[in-house]
Order: sequence, then structure tokens, then C-alpha cells
Amino acid sequence: MDFNTVLDYVLVALMGAVGSILANRGIAVFNDGLRPIMPEYFEGKIDRKELAATSFAVSFGLVIGMGIPVSIGTTVLLAHSILLTDDIIGTWTPDTKWGSAIAGGIGAIYGVALMLGLSSIVKLFNAMPVNFMPALSLLGTPILLAFAAFPALAVASQHGAKKGIITMGVTFVTWLVVSKFAIWKLANGTTIQLDPTGMALLVAMIMMIFFAAQVKSTGDSNTQLVNVFAERVSRIKHNWIWLSLMGGIITVAASQLFFAVGVLPQQLLVKGDVNGAIFATVARAIGFVPLVFSTAIVTGVYATAGTTLIFAIGMLLKGQPILAFVAGFAWMWIEVQALNVTAKGLDRFPGIRDMGEHIRTALSDTIAIALLIGSAMACSKMAGNVGYFWVIGWWLLNRKLKKPLVDLAVGPIAAIALGVLLNLLRVVGLF
Repeated sequence: MDFNTVLDYVLVALMGAVGSILANRGIAVFNDGLRPIMPEYFEGKIDRKELAATSFAVSFGLVIGMGIPVSIGTTVLLAHSILLTDDIIGTWTPDTKWGSAIAGGIGAIYGVALMLGLSSIVKLFNAMPVNFMPALSLLGTPILLAFAAFPALAVASQHGAKKGIITMGVTFVTWLVVSKFAIWKLANGTTIQLDPTGMALLVAMIMMIFFAAQVKSTGDSNTQLVNVFAERVSRIKHNWIWLSLMGGIITVAASQLFFAVGVLPQQLLVKGDVNGAIFATVARAIGFVPLVFSTAIVTGVYATAGTTLIFAIGMLLKGQPILAFVAGFAWMWIEVQALNVTAKGLDRFPGIRDMGEHIRTALSDTIAIALLIGSAMACSKMAGNVGYFWVIGWWLLNRKLKKPLVDLAVGPIAAIALGVLLNLLRVVGLF
């Protein structure tokens, strides 16, 4: 193995170990849905078994349904495949010093096993009679453009359908105008064109923030929140060294271009569009700042990857692991120290503070429908029109289950299952 390959394995082991320790000690978790549950455990309202069960319930479906399936067949791991599992490992191990050590060990083993396992799965698929890996590459195709629609959905959710429709219309017009007119030919014959999708997303994000900023404050609720939960903010600051260490590790992984925080940045990295991935990551991070900071203040538990801007920092410093570690370490420290100041500043614009939850829901809905369409395209490539029947059928049946998979998971799992089924049918001569 060359140096970069060895470094990649070391990084996933460290992310697995440190991330699991953070969750075990209640310092940070990656799943936004788990973070509000942590104070219930700190205050004795739920026990360790209930915390572990909750962690498993809110994270496992995303790991097996989105994190791992979306990562299979690519050179870029989705953060969910490692960091959500860290949450599970950390909460399932005892809340003791030995428990932290056990969590770190299991997390490190899992990280390496994930890398080895994905490589083995890819080799296995390539050796099958029906190689459906090329079809799986279609899973993320709709996401690249559909992602630009999420700000309109967030605006509609927060400010009403009328403003959402206006945002959608402006987004579409931006895409058309940039596609047709943002093309320049230089004297040497080189053609430069702005990315229509990226510009459409940028305009949509600006409109989303503009509408949110119009909501005026009616009091000092967020400042009071900081005062009431000062002890919890202090708890996060007390653990800055652990958070900064994790920030440095994740930033190095991002600088190696094999680790992405979201499906859109991951798909862009797979296509070699590093600049596009950086922009998509920054756009995502901006939207999640209010959510991450407000939940941290209330719970005393930070996000494993912070506001996720460290992923963009890492990509900007690609191929420079030492500098990336220092930058990520420092940036995470800045985020932690800025909790009080940022929270008080957000009080002036409560609409922006409240925007985080709407963005989270809009992102989830947008990616879910895009993955469903991408899965249908993949299945159609594998088996013709019957592929649509397969994906739509399982999507609808999933809703009738007592414990349905999250919407994000259904399409990718159905596509992989169809690929395996087709190979079995080929063996018995039915396909």
C-alpha cells in the first residue's frame, strides 16, 4: 500500500475510535435527532439501555440504508457510514473509563472493517454474472440538480407557500439564465462557464436567508437561553480538546478527498468536481449553523463534526494533511468558543435561528425523493421497465410496515436488492 492508502486506513480508525469515545462520554454525537435526548440521560430521566436503544433506533437505518449503500461502488465514504455508527457504539458501551476505552477500540475496528468490507463488496459485485455496479452510479444523478430546490421547500415551510413558489421560480430562472448566458470564450480558445446548478443554489440560499432575516426579535429569548444553560455551554467548552482533535482528524480525511459530509458533496467528489463539492458543503453548513449551535446550547452536547465547515476546509487543503489537521483543530476550537457570542447574535434574527429545523426537514425530503428517482433509474437500467415496479412497490410497501425504514433508505436498498436478485435469477436461468 502507498502512503495515502495507509493514511486513509489510519484516519477511519481514528474517526471510529475518537467519535465513539465522544458519544460514550456524552461530549458529542453526529445525529441531530439524538442530541436532544442526551440531557435526559444526564439528568437520570432515562437509563443507559434506553439511551442505547434510542441511539440505535434513530441511526441504524441511516447507516445501512444511506451511509453504506451510497458509499458502495465509489471512492468516497459518506460521513454517515462512520459517524452515525460511532453514536451507536458509544451509547451501547458502559459509561465508565473502561467503557470509553472499549468504545474507542470497537470504533477503530469498525472503521477499518468498513474500508475493507466496502472494497471486498465492490470486488464481489464485479465478479457477479450481472454486474450492476454501473447502474448503481445512477443513484445520485438526480441529486445534483434537485438539491437546488431545497431552499424553496424550506422557505415554504417557514414563511408560507407563496414565498416558497417565488423562491422556486427565481431558482429556475437563475438556472436557465446561467445555462444560456454565463459562457465566455477566451482569446486562446478556452471556454469558461459558470455552473448553473451551483449558481441556482446560491441564489436560492440568499433568498432563504433574506426571508428569514425579515423576522424581527420580540425579546431576548436566546440570550436568556444562554444564561439558563450556561453550565451546559461550559461543559462543551471544557471538552474542547476532544472536539478539536476530532475536528483535525475529519479535516485531514476530507483533505484526502475520500470522506464527504453529504450525498451531494460525495457525488461531486466522485465526479472529480472538488470546487463544486466545496461549495455544496459550505452551503449545507451555513444552513445547519443555527441548528447545531442552538441544540448544543440547550443540551450541552456538541456535534461530532461541528457545523461541518471542516469538510470544506479539508477539501481546500487537499493533499496537505498536516496543515489540514492544524486548520481543523483550530477551527473546531473557534466554533466551540463562539457558542455564546453566536447565540446572542442570532437573537437579533430569530427567523435565521429557527431556519435550521426547516432546512433539515427540507434537505431530508429533497434527498429522499431524489434518491427514490435515482434508484428507479438504476433499477430500470438493470432490468428495464420492471425496475420501476420494483422500486415503487417497495417504497409503498415500506410505509405499511410496523417499523418502516426511513425514506432515504428505501430506494438504495431496493436497488441493491434487485441487483443481487437478478444475479440469483441468472444462475437459475430466469434472467
